[in-house]
Amino acid sequence: MSKTEDFLTASEEQEIVQAIVEAEKDTSGEIRVHIEEHSEKPPLERAQEVFFTLNMQNTKDRNGVLFYVGVADKHFAIIGDEGINKVVDANFWNSTKDIVIDNFKNKNNKDGLVNGIREAGKRLKEFFPYQSDDIDELSNEISKG
Repeated sequence: MSKTEDFLTASEEQEIVQAIVEAEKDTSGEIRVHIEEHSEKPPLERAQEVFFTLNMQNTKDRNGVLFYVGVADKHFAIIGDEGINKVVDANFWNSTKDIVIDNFKNKNNKDGLVNGIREAGKRLKEFFPYQSDDIDELSNEISKG
């Protein structure tokens, strides 16, 4: 088994997908998770590349968020689209990042992502509350590379 396959069980992946569904009930923001074994690129650069590969920039309000995990490299990054970056301060993602990393350090991979997604949803709600005409613009499934 690869490190990517060992990172989460199938049931843990479903719990993460459910956390995305729940978080998106309170915000028009769109959250995705991407997990891969390794990248030669720095985590933020690779996260941006994955963000565009997944067409996350195509949301109406440009409010997509990507949680990027490089398993073998022990890399993690969160990036938000330009709609988010225009209205939040530079430290907006720090609390979410800290939650995820603290859990990862204790080998609580699923809890790190679930709790980070919940925090991201809560934070996004302040700037991008759920709208009655909101549609789920991006898949909630975990992508893997």
